[in-house]
Amino acid sequence: MMTDSISTLLALLMAHLGGDFLLQGKAWVQSKKSLQHRSPALYKHAGVHALLSLLALLITHQAWGAAMAGALVIGVTHLGIDIAKSHLADRLGYFLLDQLFHLLVVLLVWLWLSQPWAALMALGEWLLRPETLLTLLAYLVITRPLSILIALVMRRWSAQVDNTSTLADAGARIGMLERFLVLTFVLAGEWTPIGFLLAAKSVLRFGDLREDRDRKLTEYVLLGTMLSFSLTLMLGLGLRTVLDATQ
Repeated sequence: MMTDSISTLLALLMAHLGGDFLLQGKAWVQSKKSLQHRSPALYKHAGVHALLSLLALLITHQAWGAAMAGALVIGVTHLGIDIAKSHLADRLGYFLLDQLFHLLVVLLVWLWLSQPWAALMALGEWLLRPETLLTLLAYLVITRPLSILIALVMRRWSAQVDNTSTLADAGARIGMLERFLVLTFVLAGEWTPIGFLLAAKSVLRFGDLREDRDRKLTEYVLLGTMLSFSLTLMLGLGLRTVLDATQ
């Protein structure tokens, strides 16, 4: 029973991704943006989502009446959300908000049809376990808090480098992604990918260092990288020690 419920959710998510990204051409996107609620493409797009959702529900053995109702809800709400989005600028925040609303509708339809309450209660209990919360806390620490700590440590050298030619805040974003990968690899017990990450970062700056171009910036980046990797490794190893002790 639970397997069928998960299959229904996955099929609905595949229908959403197929309708929103694979079966929607640039012409439809431009038409929705320029004509907004008057665009025929807007209604065709919502219809595609309704049909794909109906197909997803039927192939996962939902009753005809329930499948029709679920597909209609998804199609109508998709239309309303896209009409609202057509009046907004093309920004990352609006894109994520749009997808969040669509996925929320899909989730609510799935909950209504499948009613997987026992599985959701088990998931909630797992999320509230100290081990899970401690792991989530570690992932939160490696984002902004660790970025601020590294920036404070590196402050004594930051005035000596010229980083005006670099993208704004790109270093901080790259550092967060690096730490996310390093922490994930440490918790998974995979050490080789961490070496590849460090080697790739070193090779990236090797050309500038070899030709003595921007040597200070190269050393500054490598120093920040080593500090970021070291702190994340220590955090990951400490977390693994605690998790192993609680098992």
